[in-house]
Amino acid sequence: MHSQPNQRFDLSKQVGIVTGGGRGIGRVIALALAKAGMAVAVIARTKEQISETVTIIEGVGGKAIAFPADVTDRLAVEQTVLQVERRMGPVDLLVNNAGIGTFGPIQEMPVQSLRDTLEVNVVGPFMCMQRAIGLMANTGGKIINIGSVVSIKGYPHQAAYTATKHGVLGLTKSLAIEAQPHGIRVSAILPGGVDTEMVAKSRPDLDRSVLMQPDDISNTVRYLLSLSPHCHVDEIYIRRRGAAPF
Repeated sequence: MHSQPNQRFDLSKQVGIVTGGGRGIGRVIALALAKAGMAVAVIARTKEQISETVTIIEGVGGKAIAFPADVTDRLAVEQTVLQVERRMGPVDLLVNNAGIGTFGPIQEMPVQSLRDTLEVNVVGPFMCMQRAIGLMANTGGKIINIGSVVSIKGYPHQAAYTATKHGVLGLTKSLAIEAQPHGIRVSAILPGGVDTEMVAKSRPDLDRSVLMQPDDISNTVRYLLSLSPHCHVDEIYIRRRGAAPF
């Protein structure tokens, strides 16, 4: 009995969306996907930042288009995803990376800060996934949500951020079940401390030289896309080497 050869996710024939692609982890993910041959739609609120990401991608011979949009605006999300399909072709991948951090003791945090964080970190990915699965339902596809170590753990002064990242993981778990019959694979990546502006703000106690790099996260995205159709990884938790195991 002969085994079938692995059929890898051929990125050179794929179109991917990366939200929060104007800087940090999102920019590095978009660049890594483009280097692998994927045509990338880079989405974020700040036009200048995503335009810079596209310029960097084009500088290495990649293909990308900037789509300025606020992921908390339902109409903007719907119109942007449709524009991506019209201009670039069927959407094969959605990476929900856009997010903000709100930090401080619970007793000092305005309720509106929690609401604002929920809008970007939970409602935004929810609406992006809602629109993307409609486009992927007939062809299959991949959705990768960028969560955090606080999707599964708690830290002081991070209650709002932690609540939203727990929400991201909850969305991932439910959608993974709903989307499976349609051939859509859904995963979550849960990074610990990565050398970004947000981590520098939330954990000033950490030595930035020991933090993971955005490339570590983009390499994990690439790993998930390299899997054969015979297997799937639901979630990946990545920690700093110096952090406590498990």
